[in-house]
Amino acid sequence: MIVLLGVAVVILGFATKRNPLLVVATAGIITGLLGGLSPQKVLAAFGDGFASSRSVTIFVITLPVIGLLERYGLQQQARNLIGKLTGLTTGRFLTLYLFIRQATAALGLTNIGGPAQSIRPLVAPMAEGAAERRHGPLPERVREKVKSYSASADTVGLFFGEDIFIAIGSILLITGFVNTTYGTHLEPLHLALWAIPTAICAFLIHGYRMVALDRWLAREMKAEITPKETAK
Repeated sequence: MIVLLGVAVVILGFATKRNPLLVVATAGIITGLLGGLSPQKVLAAFGDGFASSRSVTIFVITLPVIGLLERYGLQQQARNLIGKLTGLTTGRFLTLYLFIRQATAALGLTNIGGPAQSIRPLVAPMAEGAAERRHGPLPERVREKVKSYSASADTVGLFFGEDIFIAIGSILLITGFVNTTYGTHLEPLHLALWAIPTAICAFLIHGYRMVALDRWLAREMKAEITPKETAK
C-alpha cells in the first residue's frame, strides 16, 4: 500500500497547480523507490519509457530549440520577410498556409506543422506582419484575432486533410470497427476517397473566411483611426 503514495503526490501536485511534468516525474521516482527499486533501476525505467514513446516526449527537445530560435529573432525575421511581399495580405497568406497544411496532411505529413512548431514562431508573426504593413500598429484585440485565425488555419487544414491519407489512425480505426462490428469489408481507400470532397469544401469555406479577414481588418483599423482623427 505504501507505493500508492505516488498517486497521492500526483493528486497533491495537480491540486496545487504545480508543473505537471515535474509532478509526474517526482511521483514516478517516489513510487519506484518505495517499490524496492534501486536509483539505477528507476533511472533505467525512465530511459526505457522515454525511448519507447519518443513521439510523445519529442517536445522535450523541440520546445527548447524553438525557444532559442525565438529568442534570437525568428519571429522578427518572419515579420521582415512578410513585409517584403507587398502583394500578400493577411488573408491571402493564411489561405496559402491552409492549402499547404491540408495538402501535406493528405500526404501523411501531419507533424511538420502545429501550434508549437509553426504557428507561434512563424505563421502568426508573419500574418501580423502582413496586417501591420497595410494598417500600421495593431491593437491587442486585433492582434489576438489574427493569431486565432492563424491557429484555425492549421487546425482546419490538419483535421480535414489527414483523413485523405489512408494510413492515418482515424481511418484505420473506423475501418477496423465497422468491419468487426458489421461484418463488412470496408477498405481504407474508400474512406480516403470520400474524404476528398469534404476536404475541398472545408478549404473553400475556411479559405473564404480567411480572405474575409482582410475586409474585417480594414473596417476595424479604420474605426480605430477615426476617433483619433476626430479628437485632433
